[in-house]
Amino acid sequence: MTTTKERTAMQRQFQTNMDEDELMNCMRCGFCLPTCPTYIESGFQESHSPRGRIALMKAVVDGVIEPDDDVEQSLAMCLGCRACEPVCPSGVRYGHLLEEARSIIAQHKQYPFVVRVLRNVVFQWLFPHPRRLRLVTALLGFYQRSGLQEMVQSLGFFKLFPPHLAMMERVLPKVPAWKEMNNRPNQLAPKGRKKRRVAFFTGCLMDTMFMNINDATMKLLQLAGCEIVIPSHQVCCGALHGHGGEKAQAKELAKRNIEAFERLDVDYIVTNAGGCGAFLIEYDHLLEDDSEWNERAKTFTKKIKDISEVLLELEFSSIGLKVSPQIVTYQDSCHLRNVMKVASAPRQLLQAIEGVEFREMRDADRCCGSAGIYNIVQPDMSMQILDYKMSQAKQTNATTIVTANPGCLLQMKLGIEREGLAGRVRAVHIVELLLEAAETNKLFVANEQLRATTRKTS
Repeated sequence: MTTTKERTAMQRQFQTNMDEDELMNCMRCGFCLPTCPTYIESGFQESHSPRGRIALMKAVVDGVIEPDDDVEQSLAMCLGCRACEPVCPSGVRYGHLLEEARSIIAQHKQYPFVVRVLRNVVFQWLFPHPRRLRLVTALLGFYQRSGLQEMVQSLGFFKLFPPHLAMMERVLPKVPAWKEMNNRPNQLAPKGRKKRRVAFFTGCLMDTMFMNINDATMKLLQLAGCEIVIPSHQVCCGALHGHGGEKAQAKELAKRNIEAFERLDVDYIVTNAGGCGAFLIEYDHLLEDDSEWNERAKTFTKKIKDISEVLLELEFSSIGLKVSPQIVTYQDSCHLRNVMKVASAPRQLLQAIEGVEFREMRDADRCCGSAGIYNIVQPDMSMQILDYKMSQAKQTNATTIVTANPGCLLQMKLGIEREGLAGRVRAVHIVELLLEAAETNKLFVANEQLRATTRKTS
């Protein structure tokens, strides 16, 4: 519970820092309401809609209300999916308002001791330091490979936790060993004719817990004719910090990444995680008040491109893609669609795979409920949103659910577990399916060539 002193300090900073022009842009028309998962799942509570949250922020700025616990809860309940932005006739940049409001609250709120420790560990000690993150991930890998995981599960330890956390532990990917995570390439040559020179943003969790997806991404880029540069000094994109109210730390991470990439002579900076890409592409907004860095940030953001856009531009599907017959549906990454404006490229690539019967999921563009760590800090709403998402996925009869973001991938795997579909339905990142299709076709072609040679010699 916030104190009077904390609320006074918050209100003063709301009045100083919030963009009042942006707040005033909201016409209260309600176009955003049908797109907002928390508004729908809360039973159409206005305080859990974009329009309602903007009204609360404006009321705090105007001194009509205090930034009390109800205001904080309304903002905390927001997924930050930004589905409201594309449909807003006034072009309100809701995501920017939300991040600023959360930052103000985080700066002045006195969290309980345990929460303060956890926030310091996650935001200050762990994610800004790649080596530490690799070490922690390596410990998770040891837990998975040593037999400890099986022993802990057999003892029923996770029965002490909420069911969704126990399931989440089961669907975590098999993470690589310490040596593998420290033996990463800095440069890769294209397979065949060079078409582009690109830099690859590896991310933090993507190059540790989801390292196989990064490896698949680089293989695809090579097959598409890209020379790849992988700067060793890049760090976490800062999305977790920005969404969690740690704006100052997010700015520092942004500056480190700009420095790591800005001297490279590349056509694009490629990302494979919608959440990371959306934060990277808005570094110019993050650093808009810093005259020294804003122009550098603008140059940086112009080169950000999702892997699906690059592959489509380079006509990757022309190499021939083939998988065993399967029904595929696609779950949009909110930030990839709503911020990076990428929706058709992944679908075109999937539909170009021989053996894929693509079926569009109803409300594929609605958030799955992952939203960073939302499924941990707001589990009830997250699971409610996930249950709706899985009901739509099941309507397609898909055997493969494709995503374009690691959080979405884990959430969909969690949904598969919750629905008892494990073994019948799988969730994969789009680059995993594309690489599978490319390698399956290579094997198919090689076998046909071998059969042809055998027929000739017999």
